[in-house]
Amino acid sequence: MAAVTPEERFASNLRRHRKAAKLTQEQLSARAGLHPTEVSRLERAVRDPRLGTIVRLAKGLGVSAEQLVAGIR
Repeated sequence: MAAVTPEERFASNLRRHRKAAKLTQEQLSARAGLHPTEVSRLERAVRDPRLGTIVRLAKGLGVSAEQLVAGIR
């Protein structure tokens, strides 16, 4: 079994928290002040998130930044 990359773990955490908040990618992007394409790329692990982006997403979701990076080693 292949190891999960940090990008894939972040993507999984982001998607899980977004769905738990019952938000679409577009709604989350509006709350976080990001382009919807950015949220999509992060959820597909195509792009590495910057620290500021993680903080903005966490605020938009009402969770801590730590929850979005949980399980990343």
